[in-house]
Amino acid sequence: METKTVQTHHVPVRYFEGGPSSGKGGEPLVYLHGAGGITAEDPFLAKLAESYHVYAPLLPGYGDSEECGELREMLDITLHSWDVVDALGLKDPILVGHSMGGMIAAEMAAIAPNDVSRLGLICPAGLWLDDHPIPDIFAMLPYELPAVLFHDVEAGTALMTAGVTLDDPEWLKGFLVQNARQMGMAGKILFPVPDRGLSQRLYRVKAKTVLVWGDGDKLIVPAYAHAWKKAIGGAEFVSIPEAGHLMTLEKPEHVAKAISRLA
Repeated sequence: METKTVQTHHVPVRYFEGGPSSGKGGEPLVYLHGAGGITAEDPFLAKLAESYHVYAPLLPGYGDSEECGELREMLDITLHSWDVVDALGLKDPILVGHSMGGMIAAEMAAIAPNDVSRLGLICPAGLWLDDHPIPDIFAMLPYELPAVLFHDVEAGTALMTAGVTLDDPEWLKGFLVQNARQMGMAGKILFPVPDRGLSQRLYRVKAKTVLVWGDGDKLIVPAYAHAWKKAIGGAEFVSIPEAGHLMTLEKPEHVAKAISRLA
């Protein structure tokens, strides 16, 4: 994936781009990342780029992107995301989002229902069920995260840390610095709970929608999938076996196959 920059009204946006061109069958697909961010080496991006021309913008404060204090609430971030699509010169791309990114994608599809015809939501945030409260990731220490985010905790820890131990001082320092920047943006969307009234707007979504969930998701449990399916008329639900919340890392090929149902 190539790293590029596009200018929006508020801030320059860093994004990753790759995959076959439209002339070679690569339909444009915009991928919105979750609260943990994304890198150019992400295995799910690589898998998507086998079939689509992928654009994966970073939210302000993620990676080496600039922070942007003007994005203060969910509406600001949703409109900013549409600004990015416009700046990229895209019309009706396939819109896919994971977790926090799925929440943003759903908001985009609800606000502009005639501009999104295909929507892929990978264990999206945005709803709240009192019987299934979502754990507070903002209060967790690094060593607590793998058990919540992965089905296979040991393998997930290795993916999260690139093979070093969670108590490695250099990894821990880098993680905490990066996490502070990222969680500053994510907190505007997810803290203290990820309920911004989206459930009242999902009826507006007209897009063909695929909901993808890991059957072992312990952060946003599969009960939420049924709430989303009920809220978006005609949505298709795909369950990925032996996969946790970060199934884009654990099972990238399975998640990409589920997204291909939007074709």
